[in-house]
Amino acid sequence: MTESTVLLVDDEEPIRATLAPYLERSGFRVRTAADGEEALTAVVAEPVDIIVSDVIMPRRDGRSLLRELRGRQDWTPFILLTRVDQAFERSAALDEGADDYLGKPFDPPELVSRIRAVLRRARPGQRSLASAQVLRAGELEFDRTARRVRLRGRDVDLTPRATTLLEYLMSHPDELHTRDRLLATLWGYEFAVTTRAIDHRIAEIRRVLGDDPQEPRYVETVQASGYRFVAAVSGS
Repeated sequence: MTESTVLLVDDEEPIRATLAPYLERSGFRVRTAADGEEALTAVVAEPVDIIVSDVIMPRRDGRSLLRELRGRQDWTPFILLTRVDQAFERSAALDEGADDYLGKPFDPPELVSRIRAVLRRARPGQRSLASAQVLRAGELEFDRTARRVRLRGRDVDLTPRATTLLEYLMSHPDELHTRDRLLATLWGYEFAVTTRAIDHRIAEIRRVLGDDPQEPRYVETVQASGYRFVAAVSGS
C-alpha cells in the first residue's frame, strides 16, 4: 500500500520536530510548514493526501488556509488542531469545511486515528462530507446552511446541541465515536460534567427521528464504547 503524505503545519518548531517523526513511524510520509502561507505554497507545488494544521499562526492561520483552499475548490482532507477551551473554534472548523478537528493538547495516537479515519472517507478530488452543504441518509436530510433537519420531507425540531451532534455523526459515518471524544470534540468539558450529556442528546435524536436503538436505521450504540452513524451518507 502506498504511504499517504501528511502536511503538518505548525509555527512551533518543537511540535513539528516531535510530531513529524511520530507520524512517520506510524506509516505516513510527512512534510512540514511553519505557517499557512508556507503551507499554501507547498500544496500548490506538490499536492498532499491530507493537511494537519494548527489554527493560530503568523502570516496565515489555519482557518485562513482552509478557507483559501476550499475557495479554490481544493478538497484536500483537512484536520484543524484547535484549542480545547475555545468552543467557537470547534464550530468554525465545521462551518469552514474541516474534515475533522482535534483539541490541543492531544495524544499523538488519537491524531493518527483521526488521520486514518479521514483518509478512509476521502474521495480524491471530490467535496468531502464535511464540506457538503446538505447531508442525506435515506429519508433524512440535514441542511447545514439553514441548520434544518428534515425527515421524509418534513422539518423536525432538535435542540441546538442535538443538532450539532447529529451533524457531526452524519459527516463522520461508520466511525466509532466514544462519549469522551464526542463531548471534548463538540462542546468541550466546560459544557457538561459527565458524558451522560451525550447519551441524553442521542436519546433526543432517536426520539425525534423515530430510530429504534435495538434496530437502528441511523445511530447504533456500540456496547461499552460509544456510538456510530450506520446509514450511508451522501453530500452535495
